[in-house]
Amino acid sequence: MTEISANLPDTLGASLESVAAQLRRPKSEVVRQVIESYLEDFEDLTQAREVLQDDSDPALDWEGVKRDLLDSYRREVYR
Repeated sequence: MTEISANLPDTLGASLESVAAQLRRPKSEVVRQVIESYLEDFEDLTQAREVLQDDSDPALDWEGVKRDLLDSYRREVYR
């Protein structure tokens, strides 16, 4: 297993302490889970970027995406 050391700003350290206490888990386990999640998200975003940069494969209709987002926003605001 690899061991690392990191300096955290006081506010981030306090947040880590609080989350670990709420979860009743060691801080090291919380940090490991957060890093795993971040790396999975990074891999997903990297793959998505590659797909979106491929001009030969139109992945999204950007006007449709924009329209759907605006419609969704309007439904939420005008409930």
